[in-house]
Amino acid sequence: MEIDIFIASSNEDINASFPAFKELRPKLTFEDFLPQVRRQEGQSYKILALRHQGVIKSAAGFRFCEFLAWGKILYIDDLSTLQEARGNGFAGSLLNWLIEYSKNSGCNGVHLDTGYNRHAAHRVYLEKGFQFNCHHMALELSQSISLPAK
Repeated sequence: MEIDIFIASSNEDINASFPAFKELRPKLTFEDFLPQVRRQEGQSYKILALRHQGVIKSAAGFRFCEFLAWGKILYIDDLSTLQEARGNGFAGSLLNWLIEYSKNSGCNGVHLDTGYNRHAAHRVYLEKGFQFNCHHMALELSQSISLPAK
């Protein structure tokens, strides 16, 4: 099976990766996708795409970050494969590429957040050596909440 893994930088390639991202992020719209990616590029965001039979079947959004806790890391924002293309090892191939890229870029590790219910994704991550080592907490600011006085 011949696959092509590459950094999507042209508008055409970024737009062609939209269906894979839409599987993971259903609220995304095609109209907003390219401008959002271009804004995130200002924060070192890149898209890694996997093309098979002329179609981008899997894609990952990632960036380099530095933290007091971990030093320089490659953070995977998004990793998704088209539903009909799952089970072919495409996500694993992207992870292999990202792990090698992070090593060659002087990173101390590769990090990502994953939803509790994404068991198939967890299997892939665990097979690659990832560990569950923290909880990610989030506060949605669009919700009306009352903050405690203390």
